[in-house]
Amino acid sequence: MSSLFNTLKADVLIIGAGPSGALAASFLRQAGHSVCIFERSTFPRFSIGESLLPQSMTFFKKAGVLPKIHAAQFQRKNGAAFQYGNKHSHIDFSNKFTEGPAETYEVQRADFDMILADHAKSLGAKICYEHTVTAYEEGTNGVTLKGTNAQDIPYEAHGKFVLDASGYGRVLPRLLNLEKPSDFPVRKAIFSHIKDNISHPAFDREKILITIHADNPNIWYWLIPFSNGTSSIGVVGEESTIDAASLTDEERLTNLIRQDQHYQTIMPDFSFTRPIASMVGYSCNVERLHGKHFALLGNAGEFLDPVFSSGLTIAAKSADLAVDVLLKQLAGQTVDWEKEFSEPLMIGVDAFRGFVESWYEGPLQKVILEQPKDSSEVKKMIISMLAGYAWDEDNAFVKKGKYLLNIVAKSL
Repeated sequence: MSSLFNTLKADVLIIGAGPSGALAASFLRQAGHSVCIFERSTFPRFSIGESLLPQSMTFFKKAGVLPKIHAAQFQRKNGAAFQYGNKHSHIDFSNKFTEGPAETYEVQRADFDMILADHAKSLGAKICYEHTVTAYEEGTNGVTLKGTNAQDIPYEAHGKFVLDASGYGRVLPRLLNLEKPSDFPVRKAIFSHIKDNISHPAFDREKILITIHADNPNIWYWLIPFSNGTSSIGVVGEESTIDAASLTDEERLTNLIRQDQHYQTIMPDFSFTRPIASMVGYSCNVERLHGKHFALLGNAGEFLDPVFSSGLTIAAKSADLAVDVLLKQLAGQTVDWEKEFSEPLMIGVDAFRGFVESWYEGPLQKVILEQPKDSSEVKKMIISMLAGYAWDEDNAFVKKGKYLLNIVAKSL
């Protein structure tokens, strides 16, 4: 493959080979369009966001990649467990309001993202790894991307449309000055992978464990078990609070884990298997999600918070919605990106936003820990949201989640 792509052309250029980019490429190739993906890193590569939601399984099935995901034997996930001091509760996704898959997986993203990218490649998508994008130029009939490869040799690519799936890299928002501040406080996440050595019967490997700090409910932990005896673990809180736990991120993460009595009970003998990493101020937003020749997918557009694992589901949904509109545009039809892409996507993003805000403000924590009765339709609607079905407008919690959670919390 030549290092210089002055004459490279594809119907659609995609920035980023992560889940939203790979899924979009698969959908486009299924429809017969040429696709070229520019990915700045090499795969496989480490990433967080390892706990999937059942809603996302519908998009993997549509892309034709679901059998390959099943074959990888990732950790099965059927719900979520919550711990706050001596209080424990759990939800089972099978008890949801919305029809659709009730199970999914906890995945090592290096392997999972490679499966999605390789699947897109098997369908005919071209993937250029170690290619950064440094310029975006619009013309009368299309768009040009420019950048450099791993050898610092410049390239350019021409297409009819660009999908930005660059995630936290947020390539087009930065190049086109689309970024705007998030409404959320600046929070910090510190995280790693561990050999968990968990054998305690109280721990269910088929559920992500969300733990609330006993003395500060604005600090929470995730523990995502994998099928090989390791887990992803992380702590999230406002930056000043997390930094106050110690001098280094490794000491902070270790100290915060040891402060929790439940962790001491279920995994007294854990060890880190990779360096501790951190992210600060990860919540983000943009002025708009589309332009004449581009659309933003997943985290390139907006990222809320990792607490309910919504990121990958939003990424998959955005790829699905965008490609549906783009296929009509490429066929010469008149489309309205705002009505057909942005507004439908934001129904779910705003629904998740309400749940995130309610979590940090307290009502949702109370609702989860002191759940309505199992037969309650309200509980089923809440579980559907936590399973990722944030676009089901028959569910009252999609449009009025924060308001209704306040009412439910007051009734408990």
